[in-house]
Amino acid sequence: MSQEPRTLATRDTIAAVSTAPGRAAIAVLRISGPAAGAVLDRIADGRPQPRVAALRALRHPKTGELLDRGLALWFPGPASATGEDAAELHLHGGRAVVAAVLDAVLAVDGVRAAEPGEFTRRAFLAGKLDLAETEGLADLIDAETQAQRRQAIRQSEGALSAIVDGWRDRLIAAMALVEAGIDFADEDDVPAAARAQAREEIILLVRDLDAALADTRADRLREGFRIAIVGAPNAGKSSLLNALARREAAIVSDIPGTTRDVVEVHLDLEGYPAIIADTAGLRATDDVVEREGVRRATARAADADLVLWLREATYEKEATAPSTGGALWTIASKADLAPAAPAWADRAISTRTGVGLDDLIAGLGQAARDGLGGDEHVGLTRARHRDAIRAAAVDLRSALDRWQQLPDELLAERLRGAATELGRIAGRVGVEDVLDRLFASFCIGK
Repeated sequence: MSQEPRTLATRDTIAAVSTAPGRAAIAVLRISGPAAGAVLDRIADGRPQPRVAALRALRHPKTGELLDRGLALWFPGPASATGEDAAELHLHGGRAVVAAVLDAVLAVDGVRAAEPGEFTRRAFLAGKLDLAETEGLADLIDAETQAQRRQAIRQSEGALSAIVDGWRDRLIAAMALVEAGIDFADEDDVPAAARAQAREEIILLVRDLDAALADTRADRLREGFRIAIVGAPNAGKSSLLNALARREAAIVSDIPGTTRDVVEVHLDLEGYPAIIADTAGLRATDDVVEREGVRRATARAADADLVLWLREATYEKEATAPSTGGALWTIASKADLAPAAPAWADRAISTRTGVGLDDLIAGLGQAARDGLGGDEHVGLTRARHRDAIRAAAVDLRSALDRWQQLPDELLAERLRGAATELGRIAGRVGVEDVLDRLFASFCIGK
């Protein structure tokens, strides 16, 4: 949506099916806006008691045709999810039933189809959610693992907002100390003492902001723990990927150089998201396409949180491990062909017999848990958060660099600029450019 919704009294009433499309036992249709009560009056024979489900015959407002029998709920504003009058109809989930009731609702004067994320947008504008909490709600809808769900729940319940608001409160307190110097300029000791106290607080705050920027666990949890499988051609990389994915995700062949590109699989490792990549075999080659595959494999290894370096268990020669920015495990593959696990291996596996695979999967799950911060970590989950905190830190460092030279008025203005940047994270100030992009990512009906 390109324009902000109007006031509660003049805003359109919106309606949408909130449950997934397709044949199902139940579907939920949501209505929000000044005409929500009229929808119940026209279709469900009146409004039930607030927040009490009532069984009603649902009829078309113009023809009176019986469309379904379902539950009607009434949520008068402001005690509703959107802060305005709202209603829900719980229907039988057949396609024809849902389409007929939705058409009937849209036939009521003043009601239109909702746009993606419009219900949540109205909740944000009504102060039911701040922007960081809204982003947590979006992450909760998209969560594919239990760890992602736990993190999204914490953010949607205000955990990140509380941390950022705490930083902002400390900054505002420091601003008050600086401005006290303006108010008590005639006093000999007050301005200097207040500025010194404010400076100490700003130094500590910058340290906290830097620590938050350095901690990437929360946003990595949204994306997934990055694991790269690398090794020479025919080391068993594609076979391992297929064993971990439990499907034929990559082509397996005895011909060296079969894998030319990076093949990714998203996995749930004991509740933690992971992206496991099969890569081209590392070797010198004159083939232009294979050489590009080797370059991509090397780049993926350098970017991975964990590299599984596969070497055949019967291999005895020394070999140079690939460069990686994360951890490296040396895996002896095709262990069924060797009399014993070689001394150079961290783990030995066989995708043909299954030897060592359970232990490897358990180890990968623990590595993902350790790398992504466990269960209780609260941190920055989006680039927008980092941009705002980075800008605030720049303002604060600029103030510290010229702390003695700047007059109180200009110093307070530098601190005020940093406070404004922190306020953007929860949507306290200047977030209009973010709203359209964020709410467009929601499904219709949410």
